[in-house]
Amino acid sequence: MAVAYFGLFFAAFGAATLLPLQSEALLVGLLLSDRYWLWGLLAVATLGNVLGSVVNWWLGRRLEQFQDRRWFPVSAAHMAKARKHYQRYGHWSLLLSWLPIIGDPLTLIAGVMREPLGRFLLIVTLAKGARYAVLAFLTLGWLG
Repeated sequence: MAVAYFGLFFAAFGAATLLPLQSEALLVGLLLSDRYWLWGLLAVATLGNVLGSVVNWWLGRRLEQFQDRRWFPVSAAHMAKARKHYQRYGHWSLLLSWLPIIGDPLTLIAGVMREPLGRFLLIVTLAKGARYAVLAFLTLGWLG
């Protein structure tokens, strides 16, 4: 039984990094099995996903020191554009951190922009926790 919670944690953690993982499908499967505690699943998925986002934030904090290297994967123009958007919308843009495709880069840019960790954690936890809660509600309300 604990294996399922660990699996969900690592899937959620990896999905929040730049790895191509999917935690939502695993959460839905565990919810539909009706063998696991709802709040435990939500807590584990949220914790894993938020900690994965903290890895992105931390990498963002360290990223700029390598910007002048040839192998650096992001052009100066793209970095400037990302900074401009983050400065325009600020820390509230982290409410979109749950979205596919743009969510992970947002958490990385938050690190580049030196977003304070406390505020980062609060906003990202709200966004990602709400996403999993809505998914659970939809799963159990419509399918359960």
